[in-house]
Amino acid sequence: MLFNFLIFLVIGLFVAMLFLNVYFRVKVLKAYRFLIKNRVEFTVKEIFNKKKMEAEVYPKYPQYTKEIDSFARHIRYSVNMAIVLIFLITLFGGILMYFRHE
Repeated sequence: MLFNFLIFLVIGLFVAMLFLNVYFRVKVLKAYRFLIKNRVEFTVKEIFNKKKMEAEVYPKYPQYTKEIDSFARHIRYSVNMAIVLIFLITLFGGILMYFRHE
């Protein structure tokens, strides 16, 4: 009974995290298309370093500050979701393997 509950819990959490990750990726792609269309350029280092973004990128493109910030925020959320998803899959996979042998 506990094993079945854990299986449903793992599947439910996995599906929820997967849909959340897909949602953020769609947001990232929309923002990315807008930035590419307007020829806004910056590096990955600047996405993950807010101070560098504020010092180097925002002054170059002051009219797109909101869009750049949205893109960077969604990228960071997407990466964090992927890390959490991998952690949950590993954790619950280990739990299920442990209970499977009992």
